[in-house]
Amino acid sequence: MRLSSYPVLCYQPGCGQPALYKIAAEWSDGVTQELKTYGLTCAEHLRLWYQRALHSQKRCRLAPGEYLGEPAVYRFQRNVRDVELVRLKELEEQLRRELAGETRP
Repeated sequence: MRLSSYPVLCYQPGCGQPALYKIAAEWSDGVTQELKTYGLTCAEHLRLWYQRALHSQKRCRLAPGEYLGEPAVYRFQRNVRDVELVRLKELEEQLRRELAGETRP
């Protein structure tokens, strides 16, 4: 099977930069497991898309037996399966601290 070589770009409209991060949450229906992707982003738009993912996850309605984890940040790599992606927990923690600081008076 030939692997594709087209560029994967940031989801932010008009950005055009290569995607460096995948924002996704673990999802399962009790039988199948996968990552639910909220966005692929460049470094500049990571915070914005992570914040959007947090809001989207809170609004998501699940069917009985479904599970949806917290949005997480992964290093995006082309042609790499989701289970092989590297999760960037320290970056997530930094983003959460920054976003929490925005809501304080």
